[in-house]
Amino acid sequence: MHTLETCTACPRLADFLADVRRSHPDYHARPVAPFGDPAARLLIVGLAPGMHGANRTGRPFTGDYAGILLYETLHRFGFSNRPESVAVGDGLELKDCRITNAVKCLPPENKPETAEIKTCNRYLAEELAASPDVRVILALGLVAHKAVLLATGRRQAALDFAHGARHDLGDGRILVDSYHCSRYNTQTRRLTAEGFHDVFRTLRAELD
Repeated sequence: MHTLETCTACPRLADFLADVRRSHPDYHARPVAPFGDPAARLLIVGLAPGMHGANRTGRPFTGDYAGILLYETLHRFGFSNRPESVAVGDGLELKDCRITNAVKCLPPENKPETAEIKTCNRYLAEELAASPDVRVILALGLVAHKAVLLATGRRQAALDFAHGARHDLGDGRILVDSYHCSRYNTQTRRLTAEGFHDVFRTLRAELD
């Protein structure tokens, strides 16, 4: 039985991380655990650790470009005590919020395979089952959206992904979608800061 910290259930990802540990011995380069408030009502689900971000630091969205907008927004809306996430041990604390990923290991070219998403999904399912306080789930991107549906036993075709969409999961929980706050999406302005803040206004309205 794998624990998250020692999981090597996906051979391609395990081999890739072994290569990364050899080339970057100071990197975390292992599965990245969820981070934040254990009693959070908001759970944010990303795609997977970034090579020089979470895979390096060992904390979701920490030290990479995608984390810049995310942590600034979390601070703006009262979910954290500071607006940036630089490294583990930087004093950052999340309030009423926890961050996880659909896939816990760094995938080559940031593209997990379908089988890997499904294999890793049990960790997300376990996290949700063990988190009775979670009321709102924010999916960053289509992969995260589908991972939440799989983890909660919903049909993939039942709820379509759309930026800003709000879905009732039928168990007292709400799923809200957003484009991922990746470098590509923000630089092409597919996702703007204002558009991301609008999503968080929806989250705040649900929780408050």
